[in-house]
Amino acid sequence: MYDSRGARSAARAGALGAALLLAGCSSGGGGGGDEPAANPQAAITQQPKEADPFWVNPDSNAARQVKAYAKAGKNGDAEQIRKIAAQPTGEWIGPENPEQEARGFTEAAQKSDRTALLVLYNIPHRDCGQYSQGGAADGDAYRAWIDGVANGIQDRPATIVLEPDAVLHLVDGCTPSRFAEERYDLLRGAITKLKSLKNTRVYLDAGNAGWGHPDQIYQPLQEAGVTQADGFAVNVSNFYSTQDSITYGKQLSEKVGNKHFVIDTSRNGNGPYAGGNPEERWCNPPGRALGETPTTKTADPLVDAYLWVKRPGESDGTCKGGPQAGDWWPTYALKLAGASTP
Repeated sequence: MYDSRGARSAARAGALGAALLLAGCSSGGGGGGDEPAANPQAAITQQPKEADPFWVNPDSNAARQVKAYAKAGKNGDAEQIRKIAAQPTGEWIGPENPEQEARGFTEAAQKSDRTALLVLYNIPHRDCGQYSQGGAADGDAYRAWIDGVANGIQDRPATIVLEPDAVLHLVDGCTPSRFAEERYDLLRGAITKLKSLKNTRVYLDAGNAGWGHPDQIYQPLQEAGVTQADGFAVNVSNFYSTQDSITYGKQLSEKVGNKHFVIDTSRNGNGPYAGGNPEERWCNPPGRALGETPTTKTADPLVDAYLWVKRPGESDGTCKGGPQAGDWWPTYALKLAGASTP
């Protein structure tokens, strides 16, 4: 058993189409960016492009919560949640309308001269029947879903984190071995399809610093097509420190052709939780904090970016009093933000 079995938010895309595009336009473009404003009702704007080229969704759950708190006169809480709302976070494409969602997010990002950060999490037999169980009905359905995502992105800039836990769960035995051949084929096909797009970067999920050793996963990653991807992602939806994640990623990179990688720093400010049931330490752990804000200016040349792949404030699952996986949980969001330095 490994504590990387965290629930993944098969997140709702939020407002799409014209409303999302208008929000994207009004959120500011070019290279400018603003510090959190003293006015709790100030609009959510983009971060400076030179350090953080990823799109901030001005209509995210966190952004809506800022507005709600400000309207209620809870200005202190509004400014705490602004620490989350002001940063770019992953948009988890849902199972029903992949083309529409991918188009909406990438068009809004392009309007703001930024890159959309998308998370694809729909592999068949997803999450081994746990909090985020589900995924595409079969291989054909998954291929059609990937085609929809690609059709939605077209030639607009996008960075994709592909299928959290999909390879790891084959390695740790959570996903039965009878599904392995198809899963590897689906991942290879997804990478090939997405990399055929003009401005899309793809990072295949590769576990985290706490589950095991790179020797256990590098060959499965190769079988899944990591050499055709731009690299791999580590610490998705988890809490291991950035330094531990760099160490793990560099060890793994040596074994897969010195591939670059990205790190999910969304909730790793205080490192992993050491209390409670070891098998559920990943699930809504108390006392955690926001980590380094998203940026392409990292501590190591092999690390392409620190990203907030998991959206801070969205539940890992119905544990420790949390709502369903992926649901917004303002109480937990406030604790994450309050434990972090501005």
